[in-house]
Amino acid sequence: MPVKNEKTEAEMAADIVRDAGGKVVGRTRLQKMAYLLEISGLGCGFPFEYRHYGPFSEELANAVVNAQIADLITEEERMATWGGFYSIFKTKPGAGPANSNVNAARKQILDLGMEANPISLELAATAAFLAAEGNSEPWAETRHRKPEKAAKYLDDAKALYAQLRSVETPKPLPAIP
Repeated sequence: MPVKNEKTEAEMAADIVRDAGGKVVGRTRLQKMAYLLEISGLGCGFPFEYRHYGPFSEELANAVVNAQIADLITEEERMATWGGFYSIFKTKPGAGPANSNVNAARKQILDLGMEANPISLELAATAAFLAAEGNSEPWAETRHRKPEKAAKYLDDAKALYAQLRSVETPKPLPAIP
């Protein structure tokens, strides 16, 4: 009988943090990077739907909580300069070795997500989601849904998306005119 090597959702969520270098700042960043992995064929199977900040997976959010309970990652909440809060996720020391066998394309997507301005990443992931859902003008729709963010960050989001699309992934990211 073959040995099953399936991971729990908590382990898969922890793998995203680990594969991103062991630290991810921001729940939105974590969600958007996971979404980009999913649509590029490099994800874990988390389903996504559209929410206020773009593609969101309730299953991933729950998996992150379960990863904390399982002692795979930590979450530290800090107050932002504007008064809100943000999270810093870190893999726990001893919670498993760094994955030196990370797929190169997965690593590139995560690295780009980690380096990106978080708002640009949100806009790029939103446009990708809209394109994947069949919207014929995803950048225009992104601008319509997020006018204040788009006014300042849409060009940066387009440049980021072009970089993301240049990564050779199992499933190419949607072309966005």
